[in-house]
Amino acid sequence: MSSNPYGFTEEQIMIRDLCRQFAEERVKPVRAHLDETEEFPHEILKEMAQSGLAGIYIEEKYGGTGGGALDLCIATEEISRACGGVGVSFAANALGAYPIILHGSEEIKKQWLPRVASGEIYAAFCLTEPGVGSDAAGIQTSARKDGDFYILNGTKQWITNGGVASVYSVIAMTDKTRGARGATAFCVPRDTPGVSIGKKEKKMGIRCSSTTEVVFQDARVPKANILGKEGLGFRVAMDTLDKSRPGIGAQATGIAQGALDEALAFARQRIQFGQPVTHFQAVQHMIADMAMQIEAARLLVYQAARLTDANDKMAPKIAAMAKCYASDAAMKITVDALQICGGSGYMREYPLEKMMRDAKITQIYEGTNQIQRNVIANAVIRETVSKK
Repeated sequence: MSSNPYGFTEEQIMIRDLCRQFAEERVKPVRAHLDETEEFPHEILKEMAQSGLAGIYIEEKYGGTGGGALDLCIATEEISRACGGVGVSFAANALGAYPIILHGSEEIKKQWLPRVASGEIYAAFCLTEPGVGSDAAGIQTSARKDGDFYILNGTKQWITNGGVASVYSVIAMTDKTRGARGATAFCVPRDTPGVSIGKKEKKMGIRCSSTTEVVFQDARVPKANILGKEGLGFRVAMDTLDKSRPGIGAQATGIAQGALDEALAFARQRIQFGQPVTHFQAVQHMIADMAMQIEAARLLVYQAARLTDANDKMAPKIAAMAKCYASDAAMKITVDALQICGGSGYMREYPLEKMMRDAKITQIYEGTNQIQRNVIANAVIRETVSKK
C-alpha cells in the first residue's frame, strides 16, 4: 500500500503515484532534449490528458474529475520533480482556466472547460505587459465598448502557454480613469481576428514552456465574453492568482525534491578519500537542511491548497507564504545540490544546472517574492488590528 503521511484521499494517492511514475518514465528521459531544443511538450501533455490529469481541478459536469487546488498541486509537484518546464506547461492551463471557472458565465464554461479538461486545447492567462508586472493596476491594454462588442488593443508579455493556447483570459482597461477599478476580464479565443502571437522569449530556464507576447490589434470581443462584470477585472486577476499560487509552490517543491534526489544519487557513488561523500558531516548537514526545507515547503503548499479549496479567508495569506517560502527554498536547495556534486553538477550532462535555472523563475512569476512579502505583511497587520 502506498505511503500516505499527508492525509490524501485515495484519488489523490492515485494522482501522486501516476504522476510520479509518468515523470520517471516519460519526462526524465526527454527533459534535457526539451531544454536544449526549447520544444513545447505536446506529446507529454496529451498523454497526461489521456490519463485524466488535464481536468483534475475542473468540475465533473464540465468534463473534469472534480478535484481542486490540492489535486493540481500534487500532480504539478511530481511532474516538476522531473522537469520544471513540463510542470509549468501543465499547470499553466489551470492559470488560464481559473478566470473562466471562477467568473465565467455558464455558456462560457460549457464552451471552453470541457475542451481544456480533455486536453484538446490549452489555456493562458494574459495579465503582464511590457511596462506592467507587479503593478497590475497600471495595465495599458485597452477595451473600448462598441455596441455589443469591445475592441481590444495592446500587447501582453511573458505569457505562459501564449504560443499554444486556444483561449486567453485577458485583463484590459475599459476605463483608465478609474485605475484598478477600470479593468475588465475577457475570455478571448485565439482565432479572434486581430489576435496574434508576438515574440517568443529565449529564457534562462523552463525553456520548453511556451512564453510569448500576445498582441491585440482591434480585436472584437463580444460583450458576452466578459468574465464577471465590467470593472471587476482586477478582482478576477487577484482571485485567479490566489487560486494558482499554491501551484507555483508545488512546482518549486518538486524542483527542490528532484535536486535533492539527484544530489543523493551522486553523493552515494562519489568516492573521495576512500569513502562516499555522504559519509562526510559537511555534506550530511547540507542534506539535512535540504530535506527539512523541502518538507516544510511541502506542508505549507498542501495547507495553502486545502485552505484554497475550502475558500477559507486565510487562504490568500497562506498561499503567498507557500509560494514565497517554497520558491526561496528551491533556489537555495538547487544551488546546494549542485555544490554537493561539485564540478559534475556544473556540467550540462547532469540535470542540476537545469534545475537551478528552472528554480529561479518560481521566485519571480505570479507575483515576485517581494510582492508576496507585502501580501503576507499586510494580512498579518490587518489581523493584528482586527483583534484589538
